Amino acid sequence: MKHINSVNEFVIRFANTNGTGSASANNMFAKALFRMGVPVSPRNVFPSNIQGMPTWFDVRVSEKGYLGRREGGAEIVVGMNAQSMVADVEHVLAGGYFLYDSTKEIDPQLLRKDITFLGLPISDVCRKEYTDPRQRQLFKNVIYIGALAALLDMDFDVLKGLISDQFKGKEKLIAPNVHALELGYQMATSNFTCPLSITVKNSDQVGSRILIDGNTACGLGAVYGGCTVAGWYPITPSTSVVENFEKYCNRLRIDPASGRKNFAVMQAEDELAAIGIAIGGGWNGARSFTATSGPGVSLMTEFLGLAYFAEIPVVLMNVQRAGPSTGMPTRTQQSDVLSCAYASHGDTKQVMIFPSSPKECFDMSADAFDYAERLQTPIILMTDLDLGMNDHLTEELSWDDSREYDRGKVLNAQQLEEVEEFGRYLDVDGDGIPYRTYPGTHPEKGIYFTRGTSRDEYAVYTEKGEDYVRNMERLEKKFATAAELLPQPEMHAGNAGSKVGVIYYGTTDHAMDETFDMLADQGYSLDGMRVKSFPFGKAVDDFIKKHDQVFVVEQNRDGQMRTLLINELEIDPAKVVQVTHYDGMPITASFISEAIVKNIAIKPAKKKAAKRG
Repeated sequence: MKHINSVNEFVIRFANTNGTGSASANNMFAKALFRMGVPVSPRNVFPSNIQGMPTWFDVRVSEKGYLGRREGGAEIVVGMNAQSMVADVEHVLAGGYFLYDSTKEIDPQLLRKDITFLGLPISDVCRKEYTDPRQRQLFKNVIYIGALAALLDMDFDVLKGLISDQFKGKEKLIAPNVHALELGYQMATSNFTCPLSITVKNSDQVGSRILIDGNTACGLGAVYGGCTVAGWYPITPSTSVVENFEKYCNRLRIDPASGRKNFAVMQAEDELAAIGIAIGGGWNGARSFTATSGPGVSLMTEFLGLAYFAEIPVVLMNVQRAGPSTGMPTRTQQSDVLSCAYASHGDTKQVMIFPSSPKECFDMSADAFDYAERLQTPIILMTDLDLGMNDHLTEELSWDDSREYDRGKVLNAQQLEEVEEFGRYLDVDGDGIPYRTYPGTHPEKGIYFTRGTSRDEYAVYTEKGEDYVRNMERLEKKFATAAELLPQPEMHAGNAGSKVGVIYYGTTDHAMDETFDMLADQGYSLDGMRVKSFPFGKAVDDFIKKHDQVFVVEQNRDGQMRTLLINELEIDPAKVVQVTHYDGMPITASFISEAIVKNIAIKPAKKKAAKRG
């Protein structure tokens, strides 16, 4: 058999049972490689139930820095779940390895001649070492990590350091965990020739980057962005956004003198009430947000319309997932683009921003509160399950302490005294954005009723059609102002004069560097543009006009971003080709490059065959 030979370039899959504590151990493996300086991208594929069903944890190790999910099988599979053993054995690439618990003999029908089976009696060892059933389960996970340390030639001291950090303050747990690691290490060296033909070695490719999930970065970004009010109702995969917000508030938003909390986190009875709390906070002058996923957006739609027309700043963080019902909603998608862009009834358009990394989750979460107050409208941060719940390698989070928040057009009592006439919905500056006041600013001036659509520039009730039209046209002008204020697209330049472009957004970016390299290997050079916000600015329009054919890559069935581009920019639909991926797993470079090569209109020139002498 020919073994796969590789250093710092492979995929390893852990196949476990949900609820057995395996994710912590598998994450420790990924973090160990990260601390060795090797780029990694871990992804937890978990079922919708709490305990008992198959779960997988994939770690892509890439010295080249390719951090998107890779199509196909894995070089190594750690199979610890009998329920999924058949599929897990099939998942191993020819020449790869299958590590399993040999306490119970493996079904001979599963054996393959083109891979190497590495059986270790892990459960048997746990029964002898530990009396507590829960410890037997938990340490089984640590033992196979110890075995991998020997098999892959990992830095064992890094693993011991991780355990010390993980159990800081609970020192009595450090020694038994290190012992379990050593048990696995010794079992591997006693039974096999270590290391295997697939190994890891220390590298410097990580640099100053950190490993963090998007939901944590969003929660911390909200704190740094000055948010003090969160109304929420739990829903996977957004729940940990608010949990992290509250965690960091408890560390950073407590008055040291009085111990008083300078923030409020309110769990509501449903999503309607959750966003109602956030809108109420925004109306009162507090920076406020809520977090949810697709079904929550559906329930919040009516309130989103009210905030749009009443012009109340609020931030909604939407961690997208697959559609309703139990099961697929624990998988990732970008399937709420259209429902958020036009959320609510009437001629409503909502502002969206699209982060692609935890660093951008942090930055854009903080910026979102500035945008919301500057534009006096809801801002929807569009992340997804893959970004939100998995750790990603990202630039360090940073903050300028001298930064001042943009509170937008707010008149204080003195300014109200100075203005001759105050109109809450009066466009004084010609940018479509009126001035507002905080409740209670002045005993007489600046008082108004917050209304929806039936009011004039002075917030006076009216049913006149001409007043309605003027208001709608001003809101349209404000939307155009937003296009210039929001983050501009990021460009990837192909060869000069390239007539084919590709548009993408959010976590699709993870696969794009590898995609461009794959296409280049086949002679294709495409320009790329990562969209970061909606409404679209001039740069987006120019990019599409500049190219003869444009691919729009996204993770939903219907090509929602393509539809939005066609609708908003009045593009010829024949010019934009959709590349859609929607099986619930993150999109891959091979999927994108194959779709583009299949549909590209301009083929590369064929190389001339060398003449024989």
